[in-house]
Amino acid sequence: MTSRVLLVSPATTASLRRAAFDDGDRLDTAGAARARAAAGSLTVPAAVVTSPSVRCRETARALGLDAGDAPPELAGLDAGRWRGRTLEEVSAADPEAVARWLADPRTAAPGGESVAAVCERVAHWLDALRPAGRVVAVVEPEVVRAAAVHATGAPDAAFWRFDVPPLTCTELSGRTGRWNVRLGGPLAAA
Repeated sequence: MTSRVLLVSPATTASLRRAAFDDGDRLDTAGAARARAAAGSLTVPAAVVTSPSVRCRETARALGLDAGDAPPELAGLDAGRWRGRTLEEVSAADPEAVARWLADPRTAAPGGESVAAVCERVAHWLDALRPAGRVVAVVEPEVVRAAAVHATGAPDAAFWRFDVPPLTCTELSGRTGRWNVRLGGPLAAA
């Protein structure tokens, strides 16, 4: 049986608008309004899960989804000491660390985790899915990237090649070992 996983990225927050590493902030007014306007645009799922972040749980609620679990495998990238700061800010403070982190998926942010670690745990979650019909997962953009890396069989270095705008949906269909990817577009107002 085929599984369908709809990966929905969160609506906008102040840190997302600043292109800062997530610092746990809530949806901004415009992001919450866009998510509420898109409520009902997704086919009724068999299950709803989220990343454990505030913005993903708030996006799910605004979309009218009753989110169940927040599996730890679906957490966003732990940016460690870079949390809440922009890439420009951390690059100015420690350009060598940023260059290593961007060039090598196995290099972790100081006090955080590596892109390879995110890709591994998201792949594990996807591979453990049992056919359950349509699953909607409201997840951090880096979780969508990691899922796309796994589904396409791309190397972890391809992680940065996937752009995930706010409040978009990417669909994976298939099963362990063979996934198809339907690249997403914005959720439309219902």
